[in-house]
Amino acid sequence: MFGIWQDFLANIATQDKLAKWLQTLPNDLQNFVNSKEGEEFYKHLKKLERFQNFKSDKFNLNTEYVSFGDDSLTERQKIMTKELFKDLMPWRKGPYELFGQKAETEWLSFKKWDRLLPHISSLKDRNVLDVGCGNGYHMWRMLGEGAKQVIGIDPCALFVAQFELFKRCISNTDISSRINLLPLGIEQLPELNSFDTVFSMGVLYHRRSPIDHLYQLQNQLVPGGELVLETLVIDGDEDTILIPKDRYAKMRNVWYIPSVPALKILLERCGYVDVKFINQEMTTIEEQRPTELMITESLPDFLDPKDPTKTIEGYQAPTRAVFTAHKKGK
Repeated sequence: MFGIWQDFLANIATQDKLAKWLQTLPNDLQNFVNSKEGEEFYKHLKKLERFQNFKSDKFNLNTEYVSFGDDSLTERQKIMTKELFKDLMPWRKGPYELFGQKAETEWLSFKKWDRLLPHISSLKDRNVLDVGCGNGYHMWRMLGEGAKQVIGIDPCALFVAQFELFKRCISNTDISSRINLLPLGIEQLPELNSFDTVFSMGVLYHRRSPIDHLYQLQNQLVPGGELVLETLVIDGDEDTILIPKDRYAKMRNVWYIPSVPALKILLERCGYVDVKFINQEMTTIEEQRPTELMITESLPDFLDPKDPTKTIEGYQAPTRAVFTAHKKGK
């Protein structure tokens, strides 16, 4: 069965807005457990057993390296920690620090967080959903901002296992119970209408139907709730949209890259109100790069070696924009 999510299921059963999720969630989790991805997940969890006795009430969720525990490991334990990091490669979102040992990730995800945090509604005491959250780095930052509850969804077994590594190191059960990552895609969620803030960062351009994705996000928000949307954009006017012929920055699964004006129109057409463009910035090799824990290709390999303002296919280099918008309501 799905024992690691049993407490979560019991918790949402007591919440009026989320209790209806129980009509579909147990079956979705069981399907994951029975799948090849689920089999891979439990192989990863087996690796975490060597760390099962490492718990601490010390953590820092408001720093660039989200950290758990203090620097109290023996030399042998430090080696074991570094080996565990390598066993759970590749590490994309982060960085992290676990009992003094740093996990240098492909993305310096705090740079994105620092760009958007001053412009979004306070997360204090809010119920938050993070869609396509990876291993949960930004979820920890959301909890650090005082969120009442943070739920992330991502169907990748490795990312969920990486998240579990850190969650299991927290001895404070009040904290650990307020943050959960489920192996699901957004299309598996019913219309919950339950979250004060919904984040979708780095997801929209991977969706074959961006309009459906924006409606799916809206259906998770309470009336008046806030969407925080971060996605690839391209320079142009309100009629400019890039649909790559094949790959974009070597990625096969990129379907839709709008201009900032075009995306604003799309959000408004989907019924969002108070749509605000926050910022736009080209991704640099200082923010996304290979590390010892992410040894496959990264941004430097995706760009034209003679012109870093273009992808290797000749498109505009990855440029990301942040929007906020609200669901009609209050």
